[in-house]
Amino acid sequence: MHPVRALCVSLRSVSLVAALLLVAACSREVPVTPVRIARTPVVEDTSRFKPHSIGLPFQDKPWIAHVRVVDLDQDGLDDILACDDKLNAVVWLRQVSPGKFEESVLMADLPAPVHVEAVDLNKTGHLDLLVSCMGEVFPNNAKIGSVVILENDGHQHFTKHVIADHIARVTDIRAVDLDGDGKLDLAVGQFGYDQGEIRWMRNLGNWQFESHLLLNLSGTVNVCVADMNGDHTPDIVAVVSQQWEEIHLFENDGHGNFTDKIIFGSTNEDYGSSGISLCDVNRDGRPDILYTNGDGFEYADPGKRPWHGVQWFENLGGGNFKFHRVGDLPGAYCPIGVSLDGDGVMDIICVSGFNDWKDPQASSLVAFKNDGKQNFTLHVLAHAPTQLLACDVGTLDASGRPAIVTGGFYAYPPFDRMDRLTLWTQAAK
Repeated sequence: MHPVRALCVSLRSVSLVAALLLVAACSREVPVTPVRIARTPVVEDTSRFKPHSIGLPFQDKPWIAHVRVVDLDQDGLDDILACDDKLNAVVWLRQVSPGKFEESVLMADLPAPVHVEAVDLNKTGHLDLLVSCMGEVFPNNAKIGSVVILENDGHQHFTKHVIADHIARVTDIRAVDLDGDGKLDLAVGQFGYDQGEIRWMRNLGNWQFESHLLLNLSGTVNVCVADMNGDHTPDIVAVVSQQWEEIHLFENDGHGNFTDKIIFGSTNEDYGSSGISLCDVNRDGRPDILYTNGDGFEYADPGKRPWHGVQWFENLGGGNFKFHRVGDLPGAYCPIGVSLDGDGVMDIICVSGFNDWKDPQASSLVAFKNDGKQNFTLHVLAHAPTQLLACDVGTLDASGRPAIVTGGFYAYPPFDRMDRLTLWTQAAK
């Protein structure tokens, strides 16, 4: 799920198969980037954003796997989509007036939905939904994943199309024309368990797709799509966790033929890859890669790892990237680039999923503030609610300033300071 690697590998004992896979990983030629453990400047900034619980009341422990800010009904107000794995549903928090939301279920009976994207797939002018279904969130070797498209009739009533099922557990789906035929294809990441995949699915029309395998490794968390090498064709970037801990760039020739290039790898099997996103950090016109490593569930109890944190891969052009350590954050998940001050300088929002939550000072929501020269200072925005896996940003109140929405996924004690969905609005200047 978006970024669910920790949940997928939690409670796992290392089997013989996993041990053999680790040996195989050590034998692969991977460009290993030396990682400097940054001494990040820290500012306590908990008064900057005000939290508001939104959506329906929750019972027991919330399981929100992903949130996405999008104007679903195209009325000029940003809404919120969320994957609720307690409900096995995608829910819609419609912004009915600035800062006010009404929640409804868009589609139930989805098997462990963990990522949702909105896109007009069939070019009707209405936003359809791409839903990644794992089948089960927690470890499972069965082929129980599915690729689901929810077709929008223009009134936010949806018809479910199961494009692929009985496949390794699906964690991410993105739409882009990969073969230049004018139809939107799909890039699909599959975590699996011992076996996973990355595939692209050629759009044949009439909700029919043809699969092409790009990678056969377990642990894919996210896929992203953009022209990464400047040749004016969309490429695919993917982060593969588990024992691989790699970022792959699949360079596209414009006709759906791809060359796999590993642009990062760690020899630390507990490095904890947890998510990527794309953002032009230095405003040079090229998409960079934001990357978090914050899983803490594989070999020990959740807690601090000195290597956990946020980094960005500067796009140098031509498919080449430079590693930059942004800063430290135990349990780092879900990096999002946003100009918090509205000055065009790209800051980075991030949440913490697996931290030392017995410590009341453990950070759950942070911003890495950019001085405009890509020097970052860690601003701690909140210590609670805890166990946040998902976040996104948008215009979600009357101020016009960027607001944040977060989702909590409570999988490990202590089960306190919980919230299901939280809206964070900026305090008046």
